[in-house]
This record gives sequence, structure tokens and C-alpha cells, in this order.
Amino acid sequence: MLDILYQDDRLVAINKPAGLLVHRSNIDRHETRFAVQLLRDQIGRRVWPLHRLDKPTSGVLLFALDADSARNVGLQFERNEVHKRYLAVVRGWPPEAGLIDHALSRRCDDYGRKLDPTNPPEALAAVTRYQRLAKVELSEAVERYPTSRYALLELTPESGRQHQLRRHMKHIAHPIIGDANWGKGVHNRFFQDRFGCQRLLLACTRLDFRHPHDGSAVSIDTSPGDDFIALMDRLGWTR
Repeated sequence: MLDILYQDDRLVAINKPAGLLVHRSNIDRHETRFAVQLLRDQIGRRVWPLHRLDKPTSGVLLFALDADSARNVGLQFERNEVHKRYLAVVRGWPPEAGLIDHALSRRCDDYGRKLDPTNPPEALAAVTRYQRLAKVELSEAVERYPTSRYALLELTPESGRQHQLRRHMKHIAHPIIGDANWGKGVHNRFFQDRFGCQRLLLACTRLDFRHPHDGSAVSIDTSPGDDFIALMDRLGWTR
């Protein structure tokens, strides 16, 4: 059963677990479970996904229950009017706060099919703000240094480009732990061996938007997940 965080007659939000696709994709052709299908079967109604979370990312995932609500809230996402907050564990110690302004182009279509690399689409403006919430230095050598540093960040994307947070953190040389595409394998393996961490340490923990019926403010929060919290505890970071 999916964890339903919010539901009314127009919207429903779930806490998507890491490893679950939003809908069918060429990325994982063997997959038979998708959030759209599972939620539809669980509540017995058709659902419209309003945004996407990468398969390895967990957290708040919002759906509409009718076409008009889908258009209304979908436009809010397109106009970057939906406030999104994520938690991430990254390699190294970024500054206490910062802004990443780095244009990004699409790498694949909505179904995971890679676009023609000889004719790439135009790079579009992409902005992410971050704040460092905690840091740790472990007395274990993972790369060439005698110790290894990691940080817990709050990430706030101000645009909605494909894989934006994962690509932006790589761009500033602080990749997210567990990222198989834009991370560093040696650190991913260290977290697997040392902490039993088998997931991407990125979670959408809050969405703020306007309700499609009356324009009232809606905020949906969730935790980053028991496995994420357990790791934070082992690193000495309070909940």
C-alpha cells in the first residue's frame, strides 16, 4: 500500500518510496510496478501525475483526480510557482548557503528514451538554492585524503529541469551520495559497505502550492524515510 499524505476530491499526494517509477519508462523495461498504476488501484480512481520524481528519489508526489485540476496545478509547476524542498546527503562540505545558476538541456524524453546526442536540445535556465544543515568528517580514507567529509543539505529548485538537483550538485563538485549517474562510485560503495545504504540520498520533503478549487495555500510535508533518518542518526545528525 502506498503511503497517502493528502487527499481531497481533487488531489491526492503520496510518499513515493525510493526505487518506484512514476509511470512506465524505457529506463526500466522490466519494471511492472508504477506509482500511477498502484495509486489508481488503491483508491479506485483515475489519477493524473502532476510532476515527476526520479526512480531513486523518494518523497512527496502529487496527483490530480480530474483533468481541470491537472491543468490548473500543472500550470503552477510550469510557471515554477510550486515551492519544493528536498533533503540530500552530498560528498564534501559546500558553503553554508549558495545558489547554483547553471543551464541544463534535456537528456531523454518523458519515457526515458535518449535524445539524439548529435542534435541536443537547447540548454534552459536552471537555478537551485541550497543550505547546509549539518556536516560530518569521518576518520576513514575514501579517496586520497585521510578523512572523508559529507554534508546534509536542504535543496530548493527554482526551476524544474530534468534531473536538475543531481546534475547541479555534480556541477559544483558535491555529488549526491548513491547517485549512480552523476555521483562518485567510490563514495557510493563506501556508504553501501559502511552503512548498508542502497539508495540515492535525495528526498522531496515538502510541496507548497495553490489549491485548484479556491486558490488556498496547501503545504504537504513528509519525512525523508526511515532508512534516510537511520543514516542521519548514524552520522550524528539529529532528526
